[in-house]
Amino acid sequence: MEKLKLTLQDGHIGKTTVPIGSVRVGEGFVIIAGPCSVESEKQMICTAIKVKEAGADILRGGAFKPRTSPYDFQGLGLKGLKILKKAGKETGLPVVTEVLDPRDVFWVTEYVDMIQIGARNMQNFTLLKEVGRSGKPVLLKRGMTSTLNELLNCAEYILSEGNPNVILCERGIRTFETYTRNTLDLSIIPSIRELSHLPIIVDPSHGTGRLSLIEAMSLASLAAGADGIMVEVHWRPCEALCDRDQAMPPEMFSMMMNKIRLMKKMINKIRGVDLRSIKNEDNHIEMETKSFSSHAG
Repeated sequence: MEKLKLTLQDGHIGKTTVPIGSVRVGEGFVIIAGPCSVESEKQMICTAIKVKEAGADILRGGAFKPRTSPYDFQGLGLKGLKILKKAGKETGLPVVTEVLDPRDVFWVTEYVDMIQIGARNMQNFTLLKEVGRSGKPVLLKRGMTSTLNELLNCAEYILSEGNPNVILCERGIRTFETYTRNTLDLSIIPSIRELSHLPIIVDPSHGTGRLSLIEAMSLASLAAGADGIMVEVHWRPCEALCDRDQAMPPEMFSMMMNKIRLMKKMINKIRGVDLRSIKNEDNHIEMETKSFSSHAG
């Protein structure tokens, strides 16, 4: 890692926070939620309203989809971007979408607040340079078989073009395990914190590929020190054109958000943050815990 000049902690004053509209990634625990792909205006806006009501901070939605098969749904392109922008405007949520081609970066930035570089494009160096020159915040996903060192070097490409607003994302790596879609490597969170000033979030949807595991890994990400999560939510998962097996229905997302809020309070108490305010919340936490217990019973 001796060649890394911009991503490491050395000489950098404090942790980087990345502004996405009114949201600052790197301060607190940010929730990015929305469907895997933009399918229609009704689907996108209905989902956006639901995730906003549950407490999401940023809206996600894919307009360009890199799929394993060329015959799978590839996204709506420009039409999808316009729908995504409209959904963000109606809910007041900043929006993020993935870009695949360096030639598309300039005009895609007109519709979104943050650009996502997907796992398949993590080492697309031409694309990394282009988003670096765009000045837009960039969400950089870890490649399927990439090491921590390779992830940081790819972030270095963006930073070296003069764009300081980079967010790293752990989305699982490919191992010999077949039960889950990928193996979610949560050890990278404290590792990144040791080495880099950049914020890091987790994508438990792609990291597991199983709806039943997303909540547990979201809470685990919070406990491990992540700066946020990105979760796939669809207002009607059974109708999703992409990744329906890991699409979370709004009701389940809302319940998970309640648990995240409760867990954040408990973790802050453990870490000794805002002890005076936490002390006043003890009774509230106890009441919420009892509420969950009675609901589970």
